[in-house]
Amino acid sequence: MILAFDTYYYDNQAKTVCLGFHDWADEKPARVFTETIDVPAEYEPGAFYKRELPCIVSLLKQIDLNSVNAIVVDGFVVLDDAGKPGLGGWLYEYLDQKIPVIGVAKTNFAQNIANKRAVIRGESTKPLFVTALGMDLDTAAGYLKNMHGAYRMPTLLKELDRLTKS
Repeated sequence: MILAFDTYYYDNQAKTVCLGFHDWADEKPARVFTETIDVPAEYEPGAFYKRELPCIVSLLKQIDLNSVNAIVVDGFVVLDDAGKPGLGGWLYEYLDQKIPVIGVAKTNFAQNIANKRAVIRGESTKPLFVTALGMDLDTAAGYLKNMHGAYRMPTLLKELDRLTKS
């Protein structure tokens, strides 16, 4: 199973949603997991993982990780060419480097040139930016490019965003 996570913050709450799906081309999720917890930390520039990682880790407790082939997070796995970890990098370490983590970001992060791929989907001219650990970066970018949907955002990631905010 492939998992995709996103978290939305409101008031003093953090709502995390995870979609589980079997194939990168799936149109609909096989499973939906959700949890709302108190915001674990205030936003800290350059240390976003301190706020979001506890939300993902808490929700992961509902999931059998033995059946997970990859995890997708909203944001960067690697922040720069030296390999500084982003949210996905910290998650990869938390998982003892046993499950590949792919980051999908809507905005570019200029300090990272070698460790990201720009992926153009559909008729969009704006790329998504892919980073990964535990998997070849070009393979990860190919998975994202081939996800279901004719637009910039794959169908499942768009649905994830909608569920997180509802």
